[in-house]
Amino acid sequence: MAANSVAEHVSECLQLAMLLEVSAYPKPGNVHRTADFSDTRYEHFLASAVVVGEFFREAALRGVLVGQGKLEPSEVGVGGIIRDAVAKVSSRVNGGNTVLGSVILLSPLAVAAGITLHTEKGLSVHVLRRNVQRVVQSTTPVDAVNLYEAIEKAKPGGLGNAPKLDVNNPSSKTEILKRGISLYEIFRIAADYDSIAAEWTKGYPVTFSLGYPYFVSEFKQTNDFNIATVHTYLKILSEIPDTLIARKAGKVRAVEISEEAGRILELGGLTTVEGRRRLTEFDEKLRKAGNKLNPGTTADLVSSVLAVTVLKGYQP
Repeated sequence: MAANSVAEHVSECLQLAMLLEVSAYPKPGNVHRTADFSDTRYEHFLASAVVVGEFFREAALRGVLVGQGKLEPSEVGVGGIIRDAVAKVSSRVNGGNTVLGSVILLSPLAVAAGITLHTEKGLSVHVLRRNVQRVVQSTTPVDAVNLYEAIEKAKPGGLGNAPKLDVNNPSSKTEILKRGISLYEIFRIAADYDSIAAEWTKGYPVTFSLGYPYFVSEFKQTNDFNIATVHTYLKILSEIPDTLIARKAGKVRAVEISEEAGRILELGGLTTVEGRRRLTEFDEKLRKAGNKLNPGTTADLVSSVLAVTVLKGYQP
């Protein structure tokens, strides 16, 4: 496959993953096709998925160049891709922060997919995972600074203050460059309290070891993309308390929400009358506190799972 064709294919897959994630319903506490927040609506996420396409294409194209030996992984500029994607969305979409978490996860996947599709016949999930680890481990201090600028642009809610190299501290970027701290190392610092950072630094375990195989199993059982997506969301939430909720409402509340997600899955989720009833109640309960109990990090992880799923050829 020619380089431009690879890049276009990867971008289409990742954009579709974002569209499918936000469209799955009811994903308790999230914006989805039948539920909005006061300041962020379903169409804001749709528009954002369109806007980021050019950046996924560029990421995949750079991945192809890495596969060809024409570019070193450290020269890819993942941080700049994330920054530019977030900046473009901020300038084109009025719904606030709609893509930061998902773009942080999907940009390295786009690069890794470009490498994989250039060097392999077809797409091996094992090779894709190995390549995404290679990409994130090769990031640089400049990538770290660019990510900080992306966060400044996105202004995500519930960010809080970090014990080291806080993004809200104006001197952090200077210190990162002075000390030569890579983006991968920054995420290692944050991995204990942020699931997206943990995903980056631990080999995308939720994406590849938990979410993807669970989605495939659910899809084969139900032949329903929406059910498989919602159940994968519940599965991830049940096993990994949402770190966005933990920052906004505390760890105890985050664990309680995870336990409720697990109980709904045990009832059959969307495949049973009682499961659907409890799922609807759960969605309504999480919305009563505004965005405070929105499992937004879980939604980002589902986007990453769906990216791998669509890249592997699964279609709605």
